[in-house]
Amino acid sequence: MIDGRVVLERFPAGGPRGSWPAEEFARDRRLEGQPAEVVMDLATDAFLVIVPRAKAVAG
Repeated sequence: MIDGRVVLERFPAGGPRGSWPAEEFARDRRLEGQPAEVVMDLATDAFLVIVPRAKAVAG
């Protein structure tokens, strides 16, 4: 959890040129009704797909 948000998935920042897997994953979650967004975690050099804690789906 980050500042009241839940990390749904992590993606390495060094993906192939033209590839946006974190954005695609977040888009698919938004199509399912989750308010997903992508943020960069500089400490781990990764993109995180996050949602507000109250909106996270129990898994």
